[in-house]
Amino acid sequence: MANNISQDQVKHVAELAKLELNDKQLDYFTDQLGDIIGLFETLNEVDTTDVPVTTSVSDQLNVMREDVADNWNQKEALLANAPETENGYIKVPTIIDESED
Repeated sequence: MANNISQDQVKHVAELAKLELNDKQLDYFTDQLGDIIGLFETLNEVDTTDVPVTTSVSDQLNVMREDVADNWNQKEALLANAPETENGYIKVPTIIDESED
């Protein structure tokens, strides 16, 4: 495969991802990313002139249910599982304390 990516490009991407690469890793990933880009170049060589555009790989249409709010009447069961409740709500620890103590 053609190697169309430089070590400087790999270093730049690694820095953006907050990764530290040693020289051996830099060589390895440069070769590997070059091979991946080479695979995409191979795909670009395929003649797709008479191939229709694919927008979905499934012939199923809208298999998801409609998003409708529903009252499942499970409030008591939910509250029974909570470690601490107060006035029909789950009580959680204070995260931000704005008091001046």
